[in-house]
Amino acid sequence: MRKRRWSGNDRHLWPFTLSKDTHKRYGVVIDSGAFEDRRGGCHIRVYLRRWTLICELPPIIPDYVVRHQASWDADTIARLGRDWYEERHSREYGFCFFEGNLYTYFGPQTHDSRTTKSRVFFLPWRNCRFIRHSLYDLKGEHFHTEFESARASWAATSAVRDACPKAKFDFEDYDGQRITATTHIEEREWRRGTGIFAWLSWIRGPEIERSLSIEFSSEVGPEKGSWKGGMVGHAITMLPGELHEAAFKRYCEQEHRSKYRRFRIRYVGVSA
Repeated sequence: MRKRRWSGNDRHLWPFTLSKDTHKRYGVVIDSGAFEDRRGGCHIRVYLRRWTLICELPPIIPDYVVRHQASWDADTIARLGRDWYEERHSREYGFCFFEGNLYTYFGPQTHDSRTTKSRVFFLPWRNCRFIRHSLYDLKGEHFHTEFESARASWAATSAVRDACPKAKFDFEDYDGQRITATTHIEEREWRRGTGIFAWLSWIRGPEIERSLSIEFSSEVGPEKGSWKGGMVGHAITMLPGELHEAAFKRYCEQEHRSKYRRFRIRYVGVSA
């Protein structure tokens, strides 16, 4: 059996895979597999905060299979010896708490709202309501705020974002190509509770996240120029007291990952 790939941080000890993710979730799900890119079949997943433990199982749960009548020509039918094809989907059973919601699975996951057997329960005391989106200048001082209760048109929002002061930095991609990154600072605020549970924000402080939005002058990473394409933009969470250059330098020092491999970039300096 091949090693199961679940995230970019997997550890394997057959038949177990331990994976660390950036998202917190809790739950247990058993999955029939449905081929899974030929990397494994039936398995059970246990979610505990950022960790996911996967155990491979024998095929105790069959995939959900739908047979379709094909509209092939006579030569194709004769060559294959059949006039039908099968569509396969995983069967999943279990539950998962994720981002303030309860996800339940009780059968085939067809990704079709008419036939899929899953349901999401939104927990209003766990959900947050969005309050504002703010922009900050090169010194980290307030530039503009748009409140969710009084949202402007897309054109007006785009015009304000374009007018926000930005910094530019040069860096070298993994292959030595020099690329320019344009950055600006954003901040978003959420408050706990929705609907009749909005009062929870009175006893719990707001959730505020300041981020550095990064736009590249050309594609970045090993997949640039391919059908998939490289990265053209990104956003990172800023640390307290950081401004554009410090945050972008920290981003350059990190190891990055494309779909198939890890890579690094090198900070050059402020763009002329």
